[in-house]
Amino acid sequence: MIEYVKTILQKVSFSKYLFERELRKGLRLILPAEVEEFRDWCYQMFGKIHQSILNRYFQPAI
Repeated sequence: MIEYVKTILQKVSFSKYLFERELRKGLRLILPAEVEEFRDWCYQMFGKIHQSILNRYFQPAI
């Protein structure tokens, strides 16, 4: 399921509104054990353009 969520986020990353909506939905779909990996991937892929959104849903990686 995590790969599906990643694909969706890549497709909607052009829009802050869609990105946040799909991130919220995606977090409900992935397993708790996958959240850390998913967080790291999100910051790596979208940290420059959607950092404020990511910070709302994750503790920033240290």
